[in-house]
Amino acid sequence: MAKQYLDLQVSPADIAFGLMAEFEADPHPKKVSLIAGAYRNENGEPWILPSVKEAKQRLSKTTHEYLGIAGSPTFTNLAKDLIFGSIASSLQDNAASIQTVSGTGANHLAAIFLARHLRPNRVFIPSPTWVNHKSIWKMTGVPIVEYSYFSPDTREVDITGVLDTLGHAEPNDVVILQACAHNPTGVDFSRAQWIKVSDLVQRKKVFTVFDSAYQGFATGDVDGDTWAVRHFVENVLSSETHPGLCVAQSFSKNFGLYGERVGALHLVVPRHLSAKGALSELMLISRTEYSNPPRFGASIVETVLGDQGLRAQWKADLNTMSSRIQRMRGLLRQRLEKETLEDWSHVEKQIGMFSYTGLTAKQVFRLQRDFHVYLLPSGRMSVCGLNEGNIDYVVHAVGEVVKTGCV
Repeated sequence: MAKQYLDLQVSPADIAFGLMAEFEADPHPKKVSLIAGAYRNENGEPWILPSVKEAKQRLSKTTHEYLGIAGSPTFTNLAKDLIFGSIASSLQDNAASIQTVSGTGANHLAAIFLARHLRPNRVFIPSPTWVNHKSIWKMTGVPIVEYSYFSPDTREVDITGVLDTLGHAEPNDVVILQACAHNPTGVDFSRAQWIKVSDLVQRKKVFTVFDSAYQGFATGDVDGDTWAVRHFVENVLSSETHPGLCVAQSFSKNFGLYGERVGALHLVVPRHLSAKGALSELMLISRTEYSNPPRFGASIVETVLGDQGLRAQWKADLNTMSSRIQRMRGLLRQRLEKETLEDWSHVEKQIGMFSYTGLTAKQVFRLQRDFHVYLLPSGRMSVCGLNEGNIDYVVHAVGEVVKTGCV
């Protein structure tokens, strides 16, 4: 066997993308993919939002010239207004915004910037969470501490575990929080719980990185889905000792622009500080990584958000997606309870794209082996993959696995 170049070992394949490749190669006629974090319509097909379709038609004569390093100012201002709402107009020099290569790029840019300049002793990352949170922060060398986010027993947020772990944080440590529609659990903090976390973060002088990937997609309510972010921002602005916060903002899910890689990073600092120097540093980092962000997807977003009629259509599109997902959650719960005679209420209470079903890795393996129904080993289900044409088959498969065990 040939020696590996530089003694580099072959890294394990990404679980989700590996499973999607297996699904594509599976010839079974009834196969069902509940893996990918991408919206599908009732026919199981990708859906171009009507607002996006109209925006693309208006952009038929767009150029392909470079954007500036910080991206389109029109786009970043609209993105800032969307995430911060009425607070945005009062931020002035207290906020720095830069266009990024989707939410992943925003998270990466935040991690590099904070590791280099804030120099936290630790970063607190929820367990479980989106896989890239840990991967990104491992690259910075900042020690990672996981805090228990989800209780398998109650199938709710483990608020005691969250507060207990964050209680050990030190000034300028970093905490990662998902703004809404938590991936992979579909379980969010209540507003009362958000306030407890916010108060603790402010008291401990911890820097918050919000990951906002589902604004409007989670519930159909653009403002409601970002309530926590705005509450934390108000705390930052009213404090003289708070280190600040970042928001990594993605437009993949709520605009259906998965392959366009549209995102933004927003940094907010207390009133008595200016973020101008931070913006220049963020631009230096992005210049060395990719020079300029992509133009076309950002042009779509700014066309939609900048036009009153298209913005209204976009909000209707969000309601179409979120309401279909919630309807499938309700049907899944009803039919699973009838099939298994067990309580599946947690599936309906969760929100957003994903559901932590409670199925074990062995049960998931049998679902794939015997029924060609694909989930992640954690039992995370992409509810978007369900529709009237496959839900009964999926319910039957889950019922068989639950009732007969893993044989």
